[in-house]
Amino acid sequence: MDELEDKVVVITGGASGIGFSMAKAFLDEGCRVVIADIEVSALDDACARLDHSAGDAVHAVVTDVSALASVERLAAAALERFGQVDIVCNNAGVSTFNAIDQLTMADWHWVLGVDLWGVIHGVHTFLPIMLRQGAPAHIVNTASIAGLVSGVAHLGPYAVAKVGVVSLSETLRIELAMSGAPIGVSVLCPSATNTNVMEGERNRPPHLGTEARTADAEVWRAAIRSGFTGPSGKEPEEVAAMVVDAVRKNRFWVVSHDDLRPVLEHRFAEIVAATPYRP
Repeated sequence: MDELEDKVVVITGGASGIGFSMAKAFLDEGCRVVIADIEVSALDDACARLDHSAGDAVHAVVTDVSALASVERLAAAALERFGQVDIVCNNAGVSTFNAIDQLTMADWHWVLGVDLWGVIHGVHTFLPIMLRQGAPAHIVNTASIAGLVSGVAHLGPYAVAKVGVVSLSETLRIELAMSGAPIGVSVLCPSATNTNVMEGERNRPPHLGTEARTADAEVWRAAIRSGFTGPSGKEPEEVAAMVVDAVRKNRFWVVSHDDLRPVLEHRFAEIVAATPYRP
């Protein structure tokens, strides 16, 4: 997709962090943007900040990505406002912070509902629209470096969801290539980025109760959070620029950092060495 001017971009989790920076980056390319988020006050603030320079090229829609009907309403609102959808960034994400033996079913349902089902709902809803349009389009699914290193202590539901997002994206890429549809796919796997994802519990539905986080898990959360602004940390704008470039060049993998390359190399070497199993 060499030309981004006047394309319509839908971004979930668009009120803050990487999502907001993606909205701004696409607007700078001359796109029209629909930002979706469950956090109403943050969405209002984001829309106001973007409206200051972009005017009627920005539209905000309150959306709960864990609910298919809500994502369908988002699609309808985007089509009603702009008449088309060219790029979809399934970006919304949350996390718990506890060892698996401390997690409740509510913890699992909340994180998988947003991080995995949110992406599934986005693909399920917007892919048919793109196929009907028949024009060049692109889907960006936000996973995480956790989707590649896979096992991350105290982040079980998050890691499970992100591995699923990577697999979904790889499958989608293969199927679209087989069909010849003019739709590109990218999977975003950011590492330490200065966002508020570590405070995602602010949007946890009340009926799911609060997380009973252990002291050890809180120490782990704080350590990860401190890395967001550490030597290898990146700002959301840097990651957003990578996404725009990947859409332009139809690049699938968008891995923001190289600090965990040794971990990836060790993991895949271990897999290869264990294939096939030898008693």
